[in-house]
Amino acid sequence: MQAPSSPGPLTGLKVIEMAGIGPCPLAGMLLADHGADVLVIERPGGQVLDTGTALDRGKRRTCLDLKTAEGLAEARALIEGADALIEGFRPGVMERLGLGPEVFMTSHPRLVYGRVTGWGQNGPLAQAAGHDINYVALTGVLSTATRAGVAPSIPATLIGDMGGGAMFLAFGLMAALWEAQRSGRGQVVDAAMVDGVGLLSTLMHSLRAAGGWSDAPAQNFFLHSSPFYDCFECADGRFVSLGALEPQFYAELLQRLGLTDVDPAAQQDRDRWPALRDRVAARIREQTRDEWTARLEGTNVCFAPVLTLAEAPLHPHAQARGSFVQTDAGDWQPAAAPRFKR
Repeated sequence: MQAPSSPGPLTGLKVIEMAGIGPCPLAGMLLADHGADVLVIERPGGQVLDTGTALDRGKRRTCLDLKTAEGLAEARALIEGADALIEGFRPGVMERLGLGPEVFMTSHPRLVYGRVTGWGQNGPLAQAAGHDINYVALTGVLSTATRAGVAPSIPATLIGDMGGGAMFLAFGLMAALWEAQRSGRGQVVDAAMVDGVGLLSTLMHSLRAAGGWSDAPAQNFFLHSSPFYDCFECADGRFVSLGALEPQFYAELLQRLGLTDVDPAAQQDRDRWPALRDRVAARIREQTRDEWTARLEGTNVCFAPVLTLAEAPLHPHAQARGSFVQTDAGDWQPAAAPRFKR
């Protein structure tokens, strides 16, 4: 077993994590990063995360055979000694194991029972198989990650599993723990990735209601059609990102790209976007990514190079903030976030 994580604002909180993959281990890592004592219950022959990986850091682990009376009794005892439990199985799996929330309603009424699934604990899709891309698709959010004539594309696992799942599981768990301090009663937290992703899209729904969002990519600067908000290829085949939304930032972008004949006041003239986008793309292709970084990084044009996972920990900003930590084996992994003053 690893030692619990270093002291933090969650020191003293005891959490049982049922071993699995996807958002549940990340939620457990978030809790451990901030001081919680997270104990992972593995099952013999189950999918085990190698001790020392990022998702495993700061946690303790034990292996119990839940098919035996002894293993089941030990698991129940561990859960009854914890403040919370988190699990990411399909609905009904924990009940079939004999560890569903109703088992602890009398013996441990303050237990907060966190459950994260793709489709939620109920509804017609609750028992259906699925993955990140499916949950994001059903919310409508996947349709926002496209450009005209191109199929939607999203980063792997970030939006559904981790954004809609792990983060809302962790938030729901902490909210329920806070309420349990006053009521003396725990409860089940049903964190469905499809619900979480839907909530993450609130800003887009607000923009749409106000007339500021178009589902047509050619009319929406977020959807890769504008000359000022997208990624552009450089001379070396690598990419940079531009995000000059505000008028003053857009004006500076034009100036620094040498496009001084372009009227910055016409930024939202969508009829001009295709031709100007071609000019911006051609200009960016004249130099390498690192050359553009030297010229534009840190200015008000809203610029960043598109780094690989290997490059990101070595960037000066990441180094200065300690945004990544290095293991004894030399591997990089994201550091705990957010930061606390004390």
